[in-house]
Amino acid sequence: MPSEIQLGSHTIRSHGYQVARFHMHDWLILLLLVVIEVVLNVIEPFHRFVGEDMMTDLKYPLQDNTIPFWAVPIIAIILPFIVIVVFYFIRRDVYDLHQAALGLLFSVLISGVLTDAIKDAVGRPRPDFFWRCFPDGKGVFHNVTGDVMCTGVSSIIKEGHKSFPSGHTSWSFAGLGFLAWYLSGKIKVFDRRGHVAKLCIVFAPLLIAALVGVSRVDDYWHHWQDVFAGGLLGLTVASFCYLQFFPPPYDLDGWAPHAYFNMMAESQNDNVSSTNNRNVRESELGSV
Repeated sequence: MPSEIQLGSHTIRSHGYQVARFHMHDWLILLLLVVIEVVLNVIEPFHRFVGEDMMTDLKYPLQDNTIPFWAVPIIAIILPFIVIVVFYFIRRDVYDLHQAALGLLFSVLISGVLTDAIKDAVGRPRPDFFWRCFPDGKGVFHNVTGDVMCTGVSSIIKEGHKSFPSGHTSWSFAGLGFLAWYLSGKIKVFDRRGHVAKLCIVFAPLLIAALVGVSRVDDYWHHWQDVFAGGLLGLTVASFCYLQFFPPPYDLDGWAPHAYFNMMAESQNDNVSSTNNRNVRESELGSV
């Protein structure tokens, strides 16, 4: 493809500052999303009414996470970013590196904000809520309303009201879903040559995200509906964020971001303008 000729001439050193400065407002929005995410995790979620007869489905054992909280950013952000960096060293295109990193972070942070906002608003009890609320196994309920009167640790009880949707799942599908889109464009999955092996590469990140979601049900931290909603939310946001920065993978230009082609078009226009100006000046000198 003709536009691939200039690959390697736009590195972090030569064009990195220029690209980052052009998207300065996007990085500021990312910082705002981080602040909102912190606030949503600090505030108290809605405490939904939980009666004694509702405890039947909330008495699953309280156990540790198979995939701890600190591992989620590694799976959803660092792993995709490593792949993005590898492609940068292959192509030496700072436009691709910057737009992919920006899209990945937006995908994960938007999913995180939406997930935690819904968590706090819904306040659905987790499957292990009984043991969070009553660590001694002795249920206490209000003699008038019949609502639970928890005797456990407040921080553990607070987490017990954040079942819907699954944060592990939404983050994983946001980051790894973006990676699946990214790989689709880079390895040209839809080149109409019928290489099904390429699809296996694209489905691998989605399989990892799905296994993260399954672990949340197996650990009794989430109901299956929480995981399904989290996966759908994360994958939807990832799709929107990818298509904001890149053409669809089935497009002929699906291998590079929109910013790269915009830069190419502007460079060609500048070259045409400078050539025309030079021709005009030469003709004027000839007339003189």
